[in-house]
Amino acid sequence: MLAAYDKRPASKLDTLKKLRILIKHAMKKKWIGADPSSGIRRAKGGEVRAWTDDEIRQYENRWQIGTKQRTAFALMLFTGQRRSDVHRMTWRDIGPKTGRIKVIQQKTGVKIQVPLHRDLLPVLEKARHNHVSILVTEWGKPFTVDGFSGFMRDAIRAAGLPLDCQPHGLRKAAGRRLAEAGCTTKQIMAVLGHKSLAEAERYTKEADQIRLATDAMSRLEEQTANGAAQTVPSSLGKRRKDQEIQCDRDPAGAP
Repeated sequence: MLAAYDKRPASKLDTLKKLRILIKHAMKKKWIGADPSSGIRRAKGGEVRAWTDDEIRQYENRWQIGTKQRTAFALMLFTGQRRSDVHRMTWRDIGPKTGRIKVIQQKTGVKIQVPLHRDLLPVLEKARHNHVSILVTEWGKPFTVDGFSGFMRDAIRAAGLPLDCQPHGLRKAAGRRLAEAGCTTKQIMAVLGHKSLAEAERYTKEADQIRLATDAMSRLEEQTANGAAQTVPSSLGKRRKDQEIQCDRDPAGAP
């Protein structure tokens, strides 16, 4: 059963998890005496990467403000939330007085409020308000998480972006941007809703490495430039012949 998903590690892992739920139920009911999946190792899924700023601009150029594809994209990028949370967002979640959007993360149950980014505001203003849900299907119904995932993948493909530009990469891009802006680990946790410092530190460590490396190279370039300026040219300290003659005539060196 799992062999069919060899080229799709995430789906393979998801299928194994579901099978083990059934197996545990069967063992509890004493229909089977052992777990036949106990020897199967969890498939390692590839790490989803953050979108680059160029890829973000390419998507925005393809999908203008006012399109549903742009609204979905902006909600993911500027709130930093998962697909399972973005597709359930409603207009009631947005506080007009507070300027924040309320989120109860489906995966963790964490309750957070995320301030509305200034670049998200014009997108929401142009979005259609014909349903309590911000994002709906062509038939005016709320998205399922799988339906929303497929919708986003179609939009990404239509923008001409590579296959490894995945929807979850927008959450990663949000974390990357927060880290590059100098946000602390706890600040990133407050936005993304991470429960552990280790999750948020992945973003700050990468940003810190880039920042430190950039500063180090700037210092090295500055030192190299100063060193070159302080080097004594070969012509300095040598007198021309006419100066030597003049000095011989006038020991005081007067002109």
